[in-house]
Amino acid sequence: MSAVREFMTTDARCVTENQSLVDAAKMMMDLDCGSLPICGDDGKLKGMITDRDIVLKCVAAGRDPGQMMARELATGRPHWIEADANVDAAIEMMEKYQVRRLPVIADHQMVGIISQGDIARNYSEQRVGELVEHISERHHV
Repeated sequence: MSAVREFMTTDARCVTENQSLVDAAKMMMDLDCGSLPICGDDGKLKGMITDRDIVLKCVAAGRDPGQMMARELATGRPHWIEADANVDAAIEMMEKYQVRRLPVIADHQMVGIISQGDIARNYSEQRVGELVEHISERHHV
């Protein structure tokens, strides 16, 4: 059984809760991703932010993304997984919550991120196919 820490990206970056949404958007552009973890000054996970969040909850609402801080979008309970958890548990969470990326936590700190792509590169073809199918089918309904 493979642990999440064997598959995760360890150089994952997070936007801090006191950075602006402009900063978050620039990070997403530089990293070529559509979501980022939001971390507190203590390094603990506070939430996730997506490009869609920025558009719908800031831009479309007439707010200034240079003035709105990431912490304002860190609502709800973020989904994450322990570094020592089994990869199948990560796949089940991704399917259940319809997410393509999960922050990885060890000792209450974010130590990486595991994505659908990380799993696709390192896991059985059949299981990856099921993951992609389950996430994709709900996004197009």
